[in-house]
Amino acid sequence: MQSLKKRITKGEPVLGSWITLAHPAIAEIMTRAGFDWLAVDLEHSVITIREAEELLRVIELCGAAPLVRLSWNDPVQIKRVMDAGAHGVIVPMVNSAEQARAAVAAVRYPARGTRGVGLARAQGYGTRFAQYKDWLEDNATVIVQVEHIEAVRNLEEILAVDGVDGFIVGPYDLSGSLGLPGAFDHPDMLAAMARIREVAAAVGARSGIHVIEPNPEELTMRLGQGYTFVAYSLDVRMLDVASRAGLAAARKG
Repeated sequence: MQSLKKRITKGEPVLGSWITLAHPAIAEIMTRAGFDWLAVDLEHSVITIREAEELLRVIELCGAAPLVRLSWNDPVQIKRVMDAGAHGVIVPMVNSAEQARAAVAAVRYPARGTRGVGLARAQGYGTRFAQYKDWLEDNATVIVQVEHIEAVRNLEEILAVDGVDGFIVGPYDLSGSLGLPGAFDHPDMLAAMARIREVAAAVGARSGIHVIEPNPEELTMRLGQGYTFVAYSLDVRMLDVASRAGLAAARKG
């Protein structure tokens, strides 16, 4: 099976989602549903590093690419989740090329990077270090989040960083950085989104976006707009929306 990084590089649409609940059955159900990748969310959840490792294991064994959305652009956390078996990271609030380079370096070993070497799950607990080192060079995925107007202003430089495989827009935080949290239809927000699309098209970047509500029509629309790294909702929104829809239909009848 071709790695996620190679599929992203080829411009194939890859569909994933966010996991914020730590039970391994959730990771198994969502992987079996057919997602190409799933991101264990350490930014907006109470998932621990121990629970993250178990989720990463389940996602990988069930056939999807396991990613981690970090709490922050933290080299220590990057090292730990990569050692636990993540195939890559989604890095929040990357607002400059310097921050993007730091994230890439934290994923890779010297001489290309700064990551310390350990023998954990990713390295076969010591039995597959050489194979893992080779795999890392060609397959580790780094996605930066564009979720601040400063990132929009610096987007060309961020996307030019060697080792950045693509980006994903964080619409809530981006609107918040404009002083307009959640106002996705405000002219300033629409202008920021248009600027992102223009830059991405000009440099040939792999564009991503989070479709927060589980709305198939919006998912289709975003794919039609040229986004190729798309997060479709998240576990808690799917659970909430399905629960409320069922109850509303029953009570209406």
